[in-house]
Amino acid sequence: MIEILTPVQVDRARRTGALVGTILQTLKERAEVGTNLLDLDRWTQEMIREAGAESCYVDYAPSFGRGPFGHYVCTAVNDAVLHGQPRDQRLQDGDLLTLDLAVRLDGIAADSAISFVVGDSRPAGSVELIEVTQEALAAAIDTAGPGVRIGDLSHAIGSVLSGAGYPINMQFGGHGIGTTMHQDPHVSNDGRPGRGYQLRPGLLLALEPWVMADTDELVTDDDGWTLRSATGCLTAHSEHTVAITEDGVEVLTLPG
Repeated sequence: MIEILTPVQVDRARRTGALVGTILQTLKERAEVGTNLLDLDRWTQEMIREAGAESCYVDYAPSFGRGPFGHYVCTAVNDAVLHGQPRDQRLQDGDLLTLDLAVRLDGIAADSAISFVVGDSRPAGSVELIEVTQEALAAAIDTAGPGVRIGDLSHAIGSVLSGAGYPINMQFGGHGIGTTMHQDPHVSNDGRPGRGYQLRPGLLLALEPWVMADTDELVTDDDGWTLRSATGCLTAHSEHTVAITEDGVEVLTLPG
C-alpha cells in the first residue's frame, strides 16, 4: 500500500518526527562508556510513554524476525547493523553504535536512525563509514521532490556508497511510512534513475542508507533479529523520515 497523507496528517507527522529525533539525540547523549544497552531501551520506553506515543517495535513481528521484537529501540554495535535487539551488554570505548527508532503519535509514525562512536577512541574507518551513510542520505534528500521517481533516490544513495568503495546490500532499504511503519514503496540503496513510483505531495518516506565496510552479506544472530556483517566488519546506518511537499521535501525527524 502506498499512502498519501492529508495536510492535517503531515502536520501530525511533524510532531512525531520531532519526537523521534529528540529521543535519539537524548539517547546519544546518554550513551557513554559503561552504559548498558538495556538501559537505553528502558529510557526509550519511558520517553515514549511520557510523550503519549506508542512504540512501533515492541509488538512488531514481521516474517524476517523471530516473533515480536519485544523492545523499544534497535541497538546495533560494531558489526551489527540492522534490527539490533537490546541485550545485557555494556558499551566500550570506541564502540560504533547505531540506534534505530520508530514511534507512532496521534496515529502517524516516523522512523530514524543514527550511528556514532562511543567514548574517545575512533577505530580505523569508523568515522568514514558513518559519514558516507550521512552523505548518501543527504544526496537522497537533495534529490527528492514531487515528480521525482524512486529510482532517482536509489541512484543518489548508491552513487555515494559505491563511489566511496563500499559494497551495497539490496535486501533491506528505505520504505514508505504513514499510519503504519512499513509501507510501499520500497527504496533500495542502489538503483537506476528514472524508474519506479513517481513521488507525490503527502507521501512520507523513510530513507535509510546503511553499509558494511567490506561485505554485502548479512548473518542473523541467535536472537532471530540482529543482523551482522558476515565478515565481522564495522557497519553504519543513517535514516530520516521525510515528507514530499508541493515545493520539494521536508525532513521530519530532526530533534524538536
